[in-house]
Amino acid sequence: QLKEEGNKYFQASDYEKAVQSYTQAIKLNKDKALQAVLYRNRAACFLKKEEYAKAASDASRAIDINSSDIKALYRRSQALEKLGKLDQAFKDAQKCATIEPRNKNFQETLRRLGANIQEKLRIQFSTDSRVQKMFEILLDENSEKEKREKAANNLIVLGREEAGAERIFQNNGISLLLQLIETKDAELILAAVRTLSGMCTGHKARATAILHYLGIDNICMWMSVDNEEISLAVCNLLQAITDCLLGQGKEEQHGKEEAVVLDTKKDLRMITMRLLDMLVSKKVSGQGRDRALNLLNKNIPRQDLKDHDNSRTIFVIDNGLKKILKVVGQIPEMPDCLPLTENTQLTASVLLNKLYDDLRCDPERDNYRVICEEYIKSKIDPQDMDKTLHAIQMVSGVLQGPFDLGNKLLSMKGVMEMMVALCGSEREIDQLVAVEALIHASTKLSRATFIISNGVTLLKEIYKKTKNEKIKIRALVGLCKLGSAGGTDYGLRQFAEGSTEKLARQCRKWLCNTSIDTRTRKWAVEGMAYLTFDADVKDDFVEDEPALQAMFELAKTSDKTILYSVASALVNCTNSYDTKELVPELVQLAKFSKQHVPEEHPKDKKDFVVKRVKRLLKAGVVSALACMVKADSAILTDQSKELIARVFLALCEDPKDRGTIVAQGGGKALIPLAVEGTEVGKIKASHALAKIAAVSNPDMAFPGERVYEVVRPLVSLLNTERDGLQNYEALLSLTNFAGRSDKLRMKIIKERALPDIENYMFENHDQLRQAATECMCNLVVNKEVQERFVADGNDRLKLVVLLCGEDDEKVQVAAAGALAMLTAAQKKLCSKMTEVTTQWLEILQRLCLHDNMEVQHRGLVIAFNLISSDKELAKKLVETELLEILTYVGKQEDDP
Repeated sequence: QLKEEGNKYFQASDYEKAVQSYTQAIKLNKDKALQAVLYRNRAACFLKKEEYAKAASDASRAIDINSSDIKALYRRSQALEKLGKLDQAFKDAQKCATIEPRNKNFQETLRRLGANIQEKLRIQFSTDSRVQKMFEILLDENSEKEKREKAANNLIVLGREEAGAERIFQNNGISLLLQLIETKDAELILAAVRTLSGMCTGHKARATAILHYLGIDNICMWMSVDNEEISLAVCNLLQAITDCLLGQGKEEQHGKEEAVVLDTKKDLRMITMRLLDMLVSKKVSGQGRDRALNLLNKNIPRQDLKDHDNSRTIFVIDNGLKKILKVVGQIPEMPDCLPLTENTQLTASVLLNKLYDDLRCDPERDNYRVICEEYIKSKIDPQDMDKTLHAIQMVSGVLQGPFDLGNKLLSMKGVMEMMVALCGSEREIDQLVAVEALIHASTKLSRATFIISNGVTLLKEIYKKTKNEKIKIRALVGLCKLGSAGGTDYGLRQFAEGSTEKLARQCRKWLCNTSIDTRTRKWAVEGMAYLTFDADVKDDFVEDEPALQAMFELAKTSDKTILYSVASALVNCTNSYDTKELVPELVQLAKFSKQHVPEEHPKDKKDFVVKRVKRLLKAGVVSALACMVKADSAILTDQSKELIARVFLALCEDPKDRGTIVAQGGGKALIPLAVEGTEVGKIKASHALAKIAAVSNPDMAFPGERVYEVVRPLVSLLNTERDGLQNYEALLSLTNFAGRSDKLRMKIIKERALPDIENYMFENHDQLRQAATECMCNLVVNKEVQERFVADGNDRLKLVVLLCGEDDEKVQVAAAGALAMLTAAQKKLCSKMTEVTTQWLEILQRLCLHDNMEVQHRGLVIAFNLISSDKELAKKLVETELLEILTYVGKQEDDP
């Protein structure tokens, strides 16, 4: 009975239930012949389910009972072929052909398997000889350069293919690749490392073997070299090994039996320890240090905070936090400094931030803080100024990472006082470090107040007296930053002594000077972020194309401060910040009481803002913003995302500019901004998306699957908490989307937009009501929407009929269009239309006699649908004045 039940399930293609029935039958059965049939049948199910190892096993059990069971033999042959065991599959097919020599199916299978085996052998032998030949060419010093380059490239390609990688691995290839690395020839080293990367990708057993054969010390030593290409290639190799050890990047392939691999935790810890050791080694180049930091950034903190295991982060904090702090505390201008690049210390600050964010509870954060405090305290020594400088630099670095922790470190005894004291030092290096630390510390108002009362005079003195450009620019930014933090009492103009334009010119000069290091030029960007609060400054800045281009170029670097500063400057230039509307009565009251009333600067009026926006678009601001959006989440903060979204919204204001924005990648860049970040930022980005989507072809603005990602941000703007313009433009863009495809209509429905769209159809505001009705007109093509109108107990159809009687022609066109499509698609709605309101006939007659041809056409289609739907309804209509109207229209001159 169970066997028959299994057969029925198999015929119905329900293989899971068939397996269950056969399995129960196998347990109950004692008859050997029936047992063979049951195993054979279950093997057929496993073949259909693509569980080939189980299919081969069941077929073998059937063959053990009856060695000439032709069905079982053929099924095992099919399973073994899928598992890649071609020679064994061939033997089973051969037995089948011997038992039934005239069976064409068996003969065809034999031919196919024979050809596949020959091809496999050919590839194997040709790969072996190719590998051997390539190594001979590469290791022969007398080989021609062109031949060696070709052999190197071929080897890399082979390493990426599974068959090639396995042949290299089996034929002593690792040893030969190691010989290539030891030649000290950059091209050969690159070829060898890239081949090894290909061999490790997606293969845990091979990656583990290669790691142990090469040795982590050797890999780290190669990554430490001062050659960007080699260092990056070795970094990629180590990432490929790490991915395998973490179980990532593995491709599912049938028939690959995973070799037994020991627990990977030990190897991962060994890699982590060596990377941490690299951070503080003088033998490691700046490039190598950056690579080590990048690998730690990518692989240590959890990718998903829902995963409770943050043991790798805890391990790094316990064993390497002091090493990261040492990197952050380096001073490039001092002789004992470790080799660094321009990005090293910021990358280390990003790592500090990621590790801190990855902690799960207060005790873990307290442990992190205590380690930092103790290490910084150990460096503060009033008798040794150089040692103290490193401590202040560390605090400065932490303030660029986990900001809350940085603020706690500032409150440590003597830290703030030491910063102010260093500002007054005669040594330039002391001034440089102190000014930079003061800038980072002054972000919080409480700190700014302390610095204003203690350090402003010093900063002014430094700015006026120093001849060192690096210090001068930092002092200027410090004054600008304190100006904005200190409010009106310590306003920017007071610091600049009425010459903000002069300071801005100086900043622009630094910005364009490529001979100054990036670390110094970034302060010029930050200076512009503060100075562009002045309307004259922002107007001059957007006219200075070299300065704009220099800023956009700097925005492409991986620097959190630069991204925030560039975004801030652009918000100022486009006036896209929030402004409080001045109530005229309160202004008069303030004037009467002799209070200061801030007046709008003439250059902040709309005409000037529009000109600045056009200049920025011409200079390529969209490409720069799109590049900024791609930055790592630790660098592109939520605050920066909000600023970028504000800029995009300002750029999208003029419909004529939206095509340019789309062409330069603006549409694509806005999607992540609308999904992640601050609430304000998401709304601004969604509004910018709505402006683009309302007037653009969605297939061009958001090509491929990306168009579906835009729907949710647009629907979020329908919320009644959003303003009328946001509601209106969201409705326009959804109307555009709903007219494109049914898949997009379904996406709009799934995002629960229908209730909101229906609500706006009741709206008193003419434009909102019109936009919502037009949107519904495009949505009614969808069957699910039609079902909502057919369902009992709702007034949807009544609302559409009444909207057809509105005086607003645009609303009439949309409502009549929706009604025409609904009555054409659903006959039930034809009779229902006559029941929802007593005014239906009068409205229909008015539509059919309308002066506007578009409205009249829709009215006639509705009349045609009603007459076609039901004989009784047709009689009823013919008895009314509608017959005369139709006769009158029919006699008129034809309009296509």
